[in-house]
Amino acid sequence: MDTITSAKRTIEIEIKALEKIIANLDEGFDLAISELLNRNQIILTGVGKSGYIAKKIAATMASYGFNASFLDPVEALHGDMGIVSVDAAVIFLSKSGTTTELLNLLPFLQKRNAFLIGILGKKNTPLAEKSNISLLAEVEKESCPFDMAPTASTTAALALGDALSVAMAEIKKLRPRDFAYNHPGGQLGRISNLQVSDVMQKGDKLPIVSENAKFRQTIIKMSEKSLGCACILDSDGKILGLITDGDIRRTLEEYENIDNLSAGDIMTKDPISIPSSMMLSQALSIMETRSSQISVLAVNDEEGKFIGILRIHDILGSSIR
Repeated sequence: MDTITSAKRTIEIEIKALEKIIANLDEGFDLAISELLNRNQIILTGVGKSGYIAKKIAATMASYGFNASFLDPVEALHGDMGIVSVDAAVIFLSKSGTTTELLNLLPFLQKRNAFLIGILGKKNTPLAEKSNISLLAEVEKESCPFDMAPTASTTAALALGDALSVAMAEIKKLRPRDFAYNHPGGQLGRISNLQVSDVMQKGDKLPIVSENAKFRQTIIKMSEKSLGCACILDSDGKILGLITDGDIRRTLEEYENIDNLSAGDIMTKDPISIPSSMMLSQALSIMETRSSQISVLAVNDEEGKFIGILRIHDILGSSIR
């Protein structure tokens, strides 16, 4: 079996499924967004694989700060309906549009004046008829070789859920710090909540040399401070250039005689500088989005005076200083 061919076929089928849901988008999507934003609670529900997708969509909406949660339709009929507030918006997922557990749940949601939004694989079905809005996630076929296991259909449903979540966030004009507020832990929380000043290298830790320092002196200073770079400043304390380990290697490859070389000869002039108040997420983006990635940034204070350096290691691995 050619696994690469199989993988390409699966992905191509799912791409076609996404293209189809794009074509099926209509004014119902706008109405769904309006209702979701105007309700005090969003409930997502589904059974089986659709249930897993519903959980993911609920988690995405919650990460944006919306009051969203998953409701197991079976457990709902045995006490969990208590989490559903009056006038909630309820999004239910079903490929067939005939899921018994959801059909049994809907009357009790309607008694709470819930606004019902279906992400459904078929139209003209019982669930479509009972929903206030139906968003069609219809696919021609599953990527499963038996056309049975939910694959393309769950991809389509997830994409619709992501589209709802992102559109809501854009309308609410959420900012990176709003998103970070809901992600206090882990790497995402770290780079979204901390500023450059929290983790940068500063003070006596900095390997500072003059523009006229000899090549040998520069290497010794870099070795003493062990930060993988040297900082070259002018008389006013402003950054003139940076020398990294990469600059040292390139110099040794280029020059046979290094005795007469100075720091000014090999430094990267006018290096990219950032303010100490910048968020780590922004600094990381500056490092990674360049055509040639960099791993060290100079840090300035509000007056443009050099006060430290920020390495990618400081962003990703170190504790707050």
